[in-house]
Amino acid sequence: MFKKILIANRGEIAVRIMATCREMDIRSVAVYSEADQRAQHVLCADEAYLIGPAPASQSYLNTTAILEVARRSGAEAIHPGYGFLSENAEFAEACEQAGIVFIGPSAAAMRLMGSKIAAKQLARQVDAPTVPGYSGESQDPQVLQQEALNIGFPLLIKASAGGGGKGMRVVQQAEEFPEQLAGARREAQAAFGDGTVFLERYLQQPRHIEIQILADTHGHIIHLGERECSIQRRHQKIIEESPSVALTPELRDEMGRAAIRIAQAANYVNAGTLEFMLDADSRFYFLEMNTRLQVEHPVTELVTGLDLVRQQLLIAAGEPLALTQDDITSRGHAIEARLYAEDPEQQFLPSTGVVSGFITPEGPGVRLDSGVKAGDEITQYYDPMIAKLIVYGEDRQAAIARLRSALEQCAIFGVTTNISLLHRISMHPAFAEGATTTSFLDQHGLLTTTASDGEDQRLPDALLMAAAISDLQQEKQNQPFTPISSSDKRYDRYNPWQKVGPWRIAGSSRTFTYTYKDRDYRVAVQPSTADPTTWRLSIDEGAAQDVAGISASHQRLILRTLTGQQAISVQSDQAEVQLALAGQHYRLYKHQPPQVDSAAHGAGASHKQKSLTAPMAGTIVKVQAQDGDIVEAHQVLVILGAMKMEHAITAPYAGKIKHIYYTEGAVVQGGAVVVEMEEDS
Repeated sequence: MFKKILIANRGEIAVRIMATCREMDIRSVAVYSEADQRAQHVLCADEAYLIGPAPASQSYLNTTAILEVARRSGAEAIHPGYGFLSENAEFAEACEQAGIVFIGPSAAAMRLMGSKIAAKQLARQVDAPTVPGYSGESQDPQVLQQEALNIGFPLLIKASAGGGGKGMRVVQQAEEFPEQLAGARREAQAAFGDGTVFLERYLQQPRHIEIQILADTHGHIIHLGERECSIQRRHQKIIEESPSVALTPELRDEMGRAAIRIAQAANYVNAGTLEFMLDADSRFYFLEMNTRLQVEHPVTELVTGLDLVRQQLLIAAGEPLALTQDDITSRGHAIEARLYAEDPEQQFLPSTGVVSGFITPEGPGVRLDSGVKAGDEITQYYDPMIAKLIVYGEDRQAAIARLRSALEQCAIFGVTTNISLLHRISMHPAFAEGATTTSFLDQHGLLTTTASDGEDQRLPDALLMAAAISDLQQEKQNQPFTPISSSDKRYDRYNPWQKVGPWRIAGSSRTFTYTYKDRDYRVAVQPSTADPTTWRLSIDEGAAQDVAGISASHQRLILRTLTGQQAISVQSDQAEVQLALAGQHYRLYKHQPPQVDSAAHGAGASHKQKSLTAPMAGTIVKVQAQDGDIVEAHQVLVILGAMKMEHAITAPYAGKIKHIYYTEGAVVQGGAVVVEMEEDS
């Protein structure tokens, strides 16, 4: 077994691999970019080395720098994790040439299965069914257009060299095809360095099922059952589970045998995943093979009891599999939810910034794989996934209940996340029934529902009480201790009502005003006559009630009333209060003094001109308008590339382009003004 391995990755997967290394008494070597100098994977490693600037192309994709660190540190093997260099055949070859073991398949197998076109051809050779489509060599737009007409619409354009939804477009009608083809090629080139695409018939209401396999260097291959990954957004998985409710034992066995046949034909070694689509008639079709460890591997670990990273290391060290197919059994049910820093109210664009608070769930059957802690920054340079929440239960309903409970315990402040979406999924009756397809989110309108579940819904009183009590406690901490009488034995130095401070100027009561979704809420606070640790609160001049606020932990407040108590996560600063309750996140704005300039000038000219800003930092990929152009509402003006995805900046109304500030290829910061518009007069 290896004594030291280098993990050529970052984030949660690097931390995950290091955990198994510690158990196996293997020293771990981390590499990091300038943006990751204090990242969790750096702190968890036995050794850590800087390899370059923040952009991945200059650091985590820098083969020369990574191999040099391996040589300097004496690492005998390299684990690539997922993403970055994990499916790069040239890197696998470079490791071999440097005398370092690559923990994964051979470069030849990776090259073969890394091409979705070649992989489909191989699958057909071993009688594994594939989705009808075009995977020929020609990339001529006219040829592809004709093949698209032959296949029929709707269809999928897919990048041959990668996955994760990048370089993938759904085309509903023939006239959309040229533009969607160009966009898919640009995105594929940016993400994988290869703009090759192929076409597939778009299956209606399918499920996404994948089979995990292990293959050693002695010719033994087994499968570890399936994972269902049907719930996706923009073709990116966000909920994965095992086993799938859609598979019978017979179908599971048939799909497992097909996966093994394909892997054997590819001379595959190490861990891999074969992905299939399952239609409404339980017919399955091979899609592709991921020649690496999957993001969702923990659900397989929980139901089989196997450590897949440990199995990878044993295989890479040349040991034969200690398991046969008959040894593999599945027990219970596991579900994984991916926690992303992204804004549901801004088309789920990545949300960058410092994670100022991270309250993690605990309890039996709850696992959290994360490479982010409070104080860490989500940057523009890497995938915005914060953590993976994985739960296990004795059956699917128990696992769903545990998922829902864990999401309600979880709170992340500082960046906007998708926790509210994940919670709505966990509560949805169709999810409970197992009616999950790749169109699940669109079918049930979950992507258009905001975190508050409606603009007009009144905020729960508990949130407003927690906000006011949190602000009182913060004021207490920030004020100097000035006792009325230091000799008074009744004086409590922690009681704000016995402290001389600016908030006592108006007497023994306070009123806080918070704004949420253009609605103001007033919370009046008075000291309780019965208990100095309790406050009497009323909301919008309603009935008052006594409430105690107990700090259970940092950013966790327990509200105690006559009817019981409730835990709320809360973080307050000068401008706002962020709260998390029952799986939902709320941002309440505090009333601020009016801006002198805006008050003096008013907003009379605002309707005539509008600044369109970059939703996040990125690169201008395409400019589709010019200064002086007359444009229609919703017309695409500029395409911004960020995190290997494209985001369109569109005209909010019909008008005139006053000025476009950037040209193609320019790098812009989040919030920068890209286009200035004015109404066409």
